[in-house]
Amino acid sequence: MSRVHDALRKAARENLEAPQHGSSLPPITSTVTEDVRSSVVEVAADSILDMERIMANVREHPYAPMPEALLINHSKPREAPGEEFRTLRTRLNHLQTLQPLHTLVITSASPAEGKSFTATNLALTQAQLTGRKVILGDFDFRRPTVDKTFGISTSPGITDYLQGKAQLSDVIRKIATTNLYLMTAGEAVPNPLELLNLRECKQLIDSLREYFDWVIIDSPPLLFAADGNLLATMSDGTILVVRIGSTTFDAVTRGLQSLCENNVLGIVVNGARRGELYSKYTYYHDYYGPGQAQAEDAEAAAAEGQNQV
Repeated sequence: MSRVHDALRKAARENLEAPQHGSSLPPITSTVTEDVRSSVVEVAADSILDMERIMANVREHPYAPMPEALLINHSKPREAPGEEFRTLRTRLNHLQTLQPLHTLVITSASPAEGKSFTATNLALTQAQLTGRKVILGDFDFRRPTVDKTFGISTSPGITDYLQGKAQLSDVIRKIATTNLYLMTAGEAVPNPLELLNLRECKQLIDSLREYFDWVIIDSPPLLFAADGNLLATMSDGTILVVRIGSTTFDAVTRGLQSLCENNVLGIVVNGARRGELYSKYTYYHDYYGPGQAQAEDAEAAAAEGQNQV
């Protein structure tokens, strides 16, 4: 804002030096307003990155997630977990029509509650919509997962960019044949919170917000680091993920209190058994034929006891 202050000082100086008689000079208020307005426009222009130029130079990577990543299966659109994420997508897109909502932090109170699983599958589901540009950013610099999930290198990533070691066009990667873009966490750093406090971090999130329909941020757990709380202040909304049989009521309460409940959009419950989800869709499975429904129900039953969604 130094240019704004310079404009104010310049206007005040010109006012002191101006003749005190005559009516041909414009009032000082109009001079100050014009100078301040032009300076504010210059400052705002400097804060937005040239995203069109940057996106023209990003690299593409094939969609080859690791088998154990538990991502929704595009070839089975009627599978229950996919339906749940499409329901979440619909609700968020409706909220977007009612309020400015483009940057979304996905977090949890404690580790191992499914925040990264939720962030990744929500980003994939949003990217399925035609014409929607979605980016998933791994801002969990302490325990990153996006690189492993999609089988890409962790560096260069966000920490490299914030430290001035990489260009943003090298940090953003596009998943081929999709509308999904990724930003990995980058090299390990000893000071994650200090990096998030940099002016460049807020500038990055704001610039992504202007270009993408959805910016989905995977953040560290709220009760183990202050990173998630800080990221929530830079974003339009926050979703808290809880896990059945793991998350305690006290943890949820303290997590919400740490966010000050300012922009919490809701809670996603993770850890339901596959059979419980499939039972809700039996009627619709039957519509496509009893043979197919039986096969899918058998697959759901066989999945019992495995990693739970």
